[in-house]
Amino acid sequence: MASLPASPTRAPLKTVPIPRNGVDYRHKIVLAPMVRSGELPSRLLALQYGADLVWGPETIDRALIGTTRKTNPATGTIDFTRLPSHNNAKAAKRGEEAKESVIFRIHPEKERGRLVYQIGTAKPELAVQAARLVAGDVAGIDVNAGCPKAFSTGGGMGAALLKEPEKLCTILRALVSEIGEEFGIGISVKIRLLETREETRSLVERLVQTGITGLTVHCRTTPMRPRERAIREQLRMIGEICRQAGVACLMNGDVTSREEGVRLAEEFGVDGAMIATAAEANPSVFRTAERGGKVDWKEVSAEYMRVALQVENKWGNTKFTLGQLMMGKAESARKCQVAKSYSQAVEYMGLTEELGEIADMVDEKLGLKVRVANMEKSKGVEKAMKENKSAKAAGKHVPMPKRREQGTINPLTPGQMSVSSMPAMVSACSSL
Repeated sequence: MASLPASPTRAPLKTVPIPRNGVDYRHKIVLAPMVRSGELPSRLLALQYGADLVWGPETIDRALIGTTRKTNPATGTIDFTRLPSHNNAKAAKRGEEAKESVIFRIHPEKERGRLVYQIGTAKPELAVQAARLVAGDVAGIDVNAGCPKAFSTGGGMGAALLKEPEKLCTILRALVSEIGEEFGIGISVKIRLLETREETRSLVERLVQTGITGLTVHCRTTPMRPRERAIREQLRMIGEICRQAGVACLMNGDVTSREEGVRLAEEFGVDGAMIATAAEANPSVFRTAERGGKVDWKEVSAEYMRVALQVENKWGNTKFTLGQLMMGKAESARKCQVAKSYSQAVEYMGLTEELGEIADMVDEKLGLKVRVANMEKSKGVEKAMKENKSAKAAGKHVPMPKRREQGTINPLTPGQMSVSSMPAMVSACSSL
């Protein structure tokens, strides 16, 4: 594991004590929190290729509150699940049993001491309530104060917290005192740059006084998007403020490999780096040159499928992630995007001999077989209706079943009797 070497030029003046069950972010190259792309199979693959730590995808506090923690003996995972009422009717319509939704899934053996849970929150009481549910299973709780997307900012979460620093500090202090101290884990925060250097300085100076052990800065402002180049002019200043307070500082934004993360952290005087987009496209970017460096997309995609099947990952998420790993690479990639089950996907990827049996089993457990069968049945009905409509439009005669009135004598061959004519005949006979 090639971590950042300690450097006298950026040695901390002091260090915030790392809690007994927590982890020090210093000298680490880590996987960034990514919605959809940060689910369990992606995290396990990143760790397999050399990530020092992994962040889970942002999970809203209210989504976790009310879940049930369960150990899954089939996968060896710990699942936080709930039964969504709005899906019960849909499942019944499809002829399926309503299934519990997995809100958050972890692998206690493979992620122990290396998983940081990222929470989306705008209220300290909800943050504490949600964090308490997972705190015993993770190495840290990270508050998302950098997501610019509407689903986050619309609820006062994510980057919206940058405009309310006192609220953000209140949330962090509550988590430190009520979760960090009780469970012995670190609390951290992920932010974006503010519009001016002075605004960023003021915010960071307040944040490092809340008792957090780590701070990650995404080197873009809230309006900026991933396609825009990261700006690093304020990074040295942020790193210095964190170092003065003894808080670990990670950088994020346009980091494409472990080697580049190490180099940039040294150059800008921070403690480590976080990789997002590059890892989404190929998690082997965490692998050092000594271990062979970046792996071919076909090998990565196949390994991802193996891991996804082992943990019985949601098919929709697996399909999405495969799309990122295989984007525009080959015909098999395009086929996988129309696959409706694991069995179909492994066939398109040429992995049926190796994974066909387990894919079939997982499809059965996830209810994908029933769903695919119902979809095919629905397509058959839809096709027949379209053909009927087309025939009518072309002026062709389309035979339709006729309603038979009671007492009607149908044209029959000699010796046959119509059931519909029987009541009239009985009446006639009774009058004789």
